[in-house]
Amino acid sequence: MTPIRLAHFTATSCLGSGIEATLSALRQARGGLAPCRFETVRDLPTHIGKVAAVDEVRLPLALADYDCRNNRLALLGLQQDGLPEAVAAAIGRYGRRRIGVFLGTSTAGILQTELAYRHLDPRTGALPADFIYRTTHNTYSVADFVRRWLGLEGPAAVVSTACSSSAKVFASAGRMLDAGVIDAAIVGGVDSLCLTTLYGFNSLELLSPEPCRPFDRDRQGLSIGEAAAYVLLECPGQSLDPEAVLLLGVGESSDAYHMSAPHPQGLGARMAMAAALQSAGLEPADIDYINLHGTATPSNDTAEGKAVASLYGDATPCSSTKGATGHTLGAAGALEAVICALALEQGFLPGGINTLHLDPAIPIRYLTANSDLRPRRVMTNAFGFGGTNCSLVLGKAG
Repeated sequence: MTPIRLAHFTATSCLGSGIEATLSALRQARGGLAPCRFETVRDLPTHIGKVAAVDEVRLPLALADYDCRNNRLALLGLQQDGLPEAVAAAIGRYGRRRIGVFLGTSTAGILQTELAYRHLDPRTGALPADFIYRTTHNTYSVADFVRRWLGLEGPAAVVSTACSSSAKVFASAGRMLDAGVIDAAIVGGVDSLCLTTLYGFNSLELLSPEPCRPFDRDRQGLSIGEAAAYVLLECPGQSLDPEAVLLLGVGESSDAYHMSAPHPQGLGARMAMAAALQSAGLEPADIDYINLHGTATPSNDTAEGKAVASLYGDATPCSSTKGATGHTLGAAGALEAVICALALEQGFLPGGINTLHLDPAIPIRYLTANSDLRPRRVMTNAFGFGGTNCSLVLGKAG
């Protein structure tokens, strides 16, 4: 693929709001998971990655119809690291209609529907009059809100392929850029906590009672988190700083092995990684670090580990940052792409926290502590239910 520049990026999660807070937590190997006290949930012994500041966010009056936890989180993320100013500058270069918005989410504003169902009309069973499905629960709501808040008029879409959602939007934007439909794009992901997710994963017996421990011999499951992460993508242009971060390749696959379980040999995961390398024109030996999907469930880590080992062997350093952030579902791909961009910019590899005893059955080079190795090319994986897989390759321009 034609390289695309990550002109600006930001991330907000349980590690904090913005790049500085995120980088500080990663450097200190500090996580943001805490015992679950979300909303009315008191009966699930698990840890979550909650963004506390979401509760204080207020949407502009003109966009009040979009008010829900997901869009409040979206707005909190948009306000970090000078992103509005960067987008305004891009509007000046390209115009409002030449900038697209492509976001990923899994449940969007479903919490708003959960709240609405607590207030059904006792006589008719009707939902409350102030509940607006189109601008809250509807999957497209978050892209519509972001597009309006930023004052953009280009193409907009939401990808909802479970946990690969906000990795796949990089591919969507890349295709639009290649086709000449747009000159720049806001890509990213927003997913917020809700009862559907917490109780849903609990019903699948996938929640860990402790902060999740990816690739640990005794891992017990995942920890749910929430996040908003955004990247402004632009074509590189004629003069490019050699330290600029580029999207070099994208690989997608759909193995459709099972509705919720991964292919036991990691077939779809391997296909996505191989396709990303081919897209970037690189070999496995060219990758200095892999940010693993690494959910800390027994089957997912085993399958991904087999896929990585079959393609890379045990030489390439890798880790999962979900021990710090939790699994942010539809926002995970974008959040971890930003973490990889930070690793490239700052010259370090983030170790996976919480992992005490590496699983000896997974023969990969898993980092349990930060490394000072300065990467030039990195890969990040995002694998979703139903075998919807996506891998991204990022690298420095020079």
